[in-house]
Amino acid sequence: QLQVVESGGGLVQPGGSLRLSCAASGFTLDHYAIGWFRQAPGKEREGVSCISSSGASTDFADSVKGRFTISRDNAKNTVWLQMNSLKPEDTAVYYCAAGPGSYLPHSAYEYDYWGQGTQVTVSS
Repeated sequence: QLQVVESGGGLVQPGGSLRLSCAASGFTLDHYAIGWFRQAPGKEREGVSCISSSGASTDFADSVKGRFTISRDNAKNTVWLQMNSLKPEDTAVYYCAAGPGSYLPHSAYEYDYWGQGTQVTVSS
């Protein structure tokens, strides 16, 4: 069964940091672009960041630029989302998804395999 699994969520104070991981099971990530999305209660899912299959191209939502970074190690079959200077408005369930590796997809509908999500709560 092909799936991706997120980990690393938790409770953190404003200004703190978390690193989310996205690992693949049943397939290798090196041919896939990876996207991170989040959904807060009562809000629509939004794209946070994405990285191309090689890692050469990345993109970020304006709301997280300068605070979040994305990286991958295809040898470890893992993608990370480093989140710094966290704000209460970053509170959401974060999902990673694997999509076509031939370009850098930005929209959720372009992604094929989704994880179950990991909760990130930023609160004092």
